[in-house]
Amino acid sequence: MYLIRERFFAIGDDFDVLDEDGNKVFRVDGKAFSLRDKLVIEDRNGDEVATVHRHLIALRPTYEVRIGGEEAAEVRKNLFTPFRDKFTIDVPGDDDLVMKGDLLDHEYVIEQDGDEVAAVSKRWLTVRDTYAVQIKSGVDPLLILCSVLALDLAMDREAEKKDKEQRKDED
Repeated sequence: MYLIRERFFAIGDDFDVLDEDGNKVFRVDGKAFSLRDKLVIEDRNGDEVATVHRHLIALRPTYEVRIGGEEAAEVRKNLFTPFRDKFTIDVPGDDDLVMKGDLLDHEYVIEQDGDEVAAVSKRWLTVRDTYAVQIKSGVDPLLILCSVLALDLAMDREAEKKDKEQRKDED
């Protein structure tokens, strides 16, 4: 299990991803002034192991995950999902994953071919502004964690857009 602090996206914020024992596993650097909503994930030694960034031109929210400098996945919102948002983690080959559930409130699962490979929840914790990511053995934890962070960026960007539209309507 990994722990991630919620609402980290204030531009330029840095934070740690912890294991279930509270040990730092990764440091996430939110790049200040990035137009592409870029995150850099570093290991305990400060070496870059992955990045997440938004595609500037896309019909729907799309984020690229690069692990070890190689494209590992694209995380994108499905266009037609009645009632609830759903995101696809498009990995090279046929092993795509799907994120579904209550994405905004961090109560969702990640499935591959209908099998649950990870679960995200705030219910497991008493610590405010933190949520847990439980990953099935044999699944790449860095891919899952980067995908969860990409989803957070997308949901935060969507919330900011709605807030801006609402303020505009009130004026």
